Amino acid sequence: MTPPARPAPLAQRASAARGGLVLVLLLIILALAVVASLAIGARSLSAAQILHLLVAPDDSTEAVVLWQLRLPRTLLGLLVGAALGLAGALMQALTRNPLADPGLLGINAGAAFAVVAGLSLLGLDDAPTRLACALLGAALAAGLVYLLGGSAPPRGQPLRLILAGIALSASLNACTGIITLFDSAVFDSYRFWAVGALSGQTPGGALGILPLLLIGLLLGLPLGSRLNALALGDDLGRALGARPGQLRLLAFVAIVLLCGAATAVAGPIGFLGLVVPHALRLLVGADWRWILALAPLAGANLLLLADTLGRRVALPGELEAGIVCALLGTPVLLALIIRSARRVRP
Repeated sequence: MTPPARPAPLAQRASAARGGLVLVLLLIILALAVVASLAIGARSLSAAQILHLLVAPDDSTEAVVLWQLRLPRTLLGLLVGAALGLAGALMQALTRNPLADPGLLGINAGAAFAVVAGLSLLGLDDAPTRLACALLGAALAAGLVYLLGGSAPPRGQPLRLILAGIALSASLNACTGIITLFDSAVFDSYRFWAVGALSGQTPGGALGILPLLLIGLLLGLPLGSRLNALALGDDLGRALGARPGQLRLLAFVAIVLLCGAATAVAGPIGFLGLVVPHALRLLVGADWRWILALAPLAGANLLLLADTLGRRVALPGELEAGIVCALLGTPVLLALIIRSARRVRP
């Protein structure tokens, strides 16, 4: 009797080869994106100038632009993009919904409401307290979604989490709108943050969220194998040792830390968490181990390129990164909707 064929090792080698190639390409693109982010703006800098000023900074205007404006902005773009890319991948794996986005958990709405409430009720307008308010609001909103979704004890189903997140987001957005409608001073301070921007940050602002992002990365990156099992369904995933309840809780905490910290410091940047997992699925397949490993790099690339493009197309002004990501993400979302509609047609 002929033994059955074993395609799995060959498929695994092909997946590893694709993943390795995509990893190298993303690293090359990231290096170019960092150079472009440092070079492009109202005052352009050449690669030679950047290298010289990094090695031997002086008191010139170019040095001030590089060290005080471009470097903090680039560092923030790397951290926020990596966080949102991984958070988006975890969100889609957690809910088994290819249209899921971290904003569905109410994180953006919770952070926005907390910032507005802090501005209006307590007069908290400096960067550290705004960061603290946004983190607290994001964590409380996500925790409430987790409870409303029936996940404590952790048994929540993806649809219940999404519905709870949508309902809470609508309520919090309404409250935020009411506060800003009746308080013009709060609205003026809030509107720039709400667009989603990397400008106006200091190195301390980026480094302040680094511990939270590292914890989120350490929690989220190792979950790929268990998420592959969960993709087969709760019962089969449990039989394969995935422990769906515990897995959802870990992924949920990682999403809150990553998206909450990123939203707190850069504002609600949409569509990035939606686009990155889809692009990676097209490149490396539906293996969550590779998607999670590559999502931080892809997210950092996309956000840096969006921010640099926004500076380039609107000289001497600029378009904020959140606006550019929305402009780039809208066609992708429409394409996904059309593709899904075609699949369900008889």
